[in-house]
Amino acid sequence: MKKLILPLLLLVAFGMLAAVESDPSEVVGYVKYPCVAGLNHLGLPMEQGYAWASEFADDFPGMMDAMSYWDAATQSWVSAIDLGYWDGDFAIAAGSVLMVNATGAFNAFSIGDLPATNASYALLLGLNDIMIPLNRSDITWAGTAGTEIGVVDALSYWDNATQSWVSCIDLGYWDGDFPVTIGFPMQVNAYATATWPVRGAVSPLGTRNK
Repeated sequence: MKKLILPLLLLVAFGMLAAVESDPSEVVGYVKYPCVAGLNHLGLPMEQGYAWASEFADDFPGMMDAMSYWDAATQSWVSAIDLGYWDGDFAIAAGSVLMVNATGAFNAFSIGDLPATNASYALLLGLNDIMIPLNRSDITWAGTAGTEIGVVDALSYWDNATQSWVSCIDLGYWDGDFPVTIGFPMQVNAYATATWPVRGAVSPLGTRNK
């Protein structure tokens, strides 16, 4: 009996140590983006310490061969391509929105701390990429965001299944309105400049010099 008690005590002690080591970390949440082979629009709502798009790609090795962000100033996509290194690597931060070309189906996660300031976007004339900030769970329809922004006449999301944009249009009501959640990425058409939401820090994007 004594021979059995000692191993049991050792197991209990080890279990207590493991419990101490598994105390809650600083990671407080995640948002999942199911991706298909082809183009996928996703956000980075959590604070993960990423400075460059390549760092995001490194967490999903071999699952994407191109990443892009929408440059509202030039009204065009700016891309980084996997050439064994990420040619055209660009800066990202919490709140950034990306379009990635996946080589196969996988789940992309934004896992980390809540950002110190919630995402905010400086909208320019024309198309702009935005994401529903983490503190705006009150926004459950795209049209609600459109009405609050006040200077947009169309909001769109990328449908992975059909590889096309699906839009709602301001006709005095939001025709084609679609549901959204926190972390949901959209492309919106602005007819005047604005910042939305007003609180928070604008998410920076820029290209790495090679």
